[in-house]
Amino acid sequence: MDVTTARERLEEMLAELDRSIAVLQGDPVAIRERSAADAGSDLTDADRAQAMVTVATTQRRAVVEALKRLDEGVYGECVDCASPVPEGRLEARPEAARCVQCQAKRERRR
Repeated sequence: MDVTTARERLEEMLAELDRSIAVLQGDPVAIRERSAADAGSDLTDADRAQAMVTVATTQRRAVVEALKRLDEGVYGECVDCASPVPEGRLEARPEAARCVQCQAKRERRR
């Protein structure tokens, strides 16, 4: 993927994530009444919204870091081993910072 296309896609992703985060952090979601049994097994709407904000914020951070790599001229290089990140991976995940092998190693450590 060329850098112009990558930048456009990343900036679109960033704008969409910012909109999503703003909506999720808007007015608190009213918590529906639940039985005591439901309370132990069911996440509240507020808990779900907070979980989505956390995921969106993490993805936003990855997009900002990818834009920084573009500015530094190292976009498309694995941040761990400096090998090229496969074109298909960047097409699917423009914010990808690692090659497939390094990403797999990182996920196994978690």
